[in-house]
Amino acid sequence: MSIPTAVQRGDLAESMLPVAAHMAALVHGDGGPEDVQETLQPLTEEQRNALIVVLAGLVDPDQPMGKLLGWLDRNEHGALTVPNWGDRTPLRDLAPEPEVGDDYIDPIAVDQYILGARIEVTDNEFLAVLGRAAALGLSMGELDRRRGVSRGMNGDRVNRMRKAYQRAGLAAPAVLAPQAQKQPEFTNAEVIEIREKYAAGGITDLELSMQYGRTRKSISCLLSGTSYRDAGGPIRPARIPRPKEESRAGSNGHTGPADVAQAS
Repeated sequence: MSIPTAVQRGDLAESMLPVAAHMAALVHGDGGPEDVQETLQPLTEEQRNALIVVLAGLVDPDQPMGKLLGWLDRNEHGALTVPNWGDRTPLRDLAPEPEVGDDYIDPIAVDQYILGARIEVTDNEFLAVLGRAAALGLSMGELDRRRGVSRGMNGDRVNRMRKAYQRAGLAAPAVLAPQAQKQPEFTNAEVIEIREKYAAGGITDLELSMQYGRTRKSISCLLSGTSYRDAGGPIRPARIPRPKEESRAGSNGHTGPADVAQAS
């Protein structure tokens, strides 16, 4: 499932504002359970989730309960009640504390890290990132490039974590094993993309190396087929060696050094 962008989330929330306003009016006395059900029924799960977020956003969690619920004059049994206007307990205090342990992994943070967001993740989340990257065929270099950090930064963190496990006398997770990090520098899709860009013209090896965050040598080897020969895409033809100066002179009908010696 793809993660919606901030713009998409904003558009969805904005589209739910009229529905949220209608729901608030219904709950505050303009309708009953049937009206609420009729309003919610046509909404998709994504729209319902957005509606919940919008409704929560309309409530100030620091407002006291006496103010938030003071408009209620009857309980769930229909009996008249006297609002407790003196209740100063803020709504925030009613929210349960999240149970987050040391091994908690935020899946959204993992996804965002993979996509290239410049966010911090815990060690456990980073292990999840490595597992996801391996499944997607992403190298450490590709993770560096996506996040716009210096090459080798993710690999350095892998090494630090591996050594920490060793010092503690613990077996390192499989994703930290050296063989797990020996992934191709390029995916097949990247190889094809780079070769097609070069074949289209107007771009040099150096420009491609800067664009993909790789060395010029690795780009040149990729284009010539020295590496990733079977990955696909148009391979650059071998360049014909330039002739030496004497050969060029002879081919143009000019007298070369040997001819001058014989003539003398």
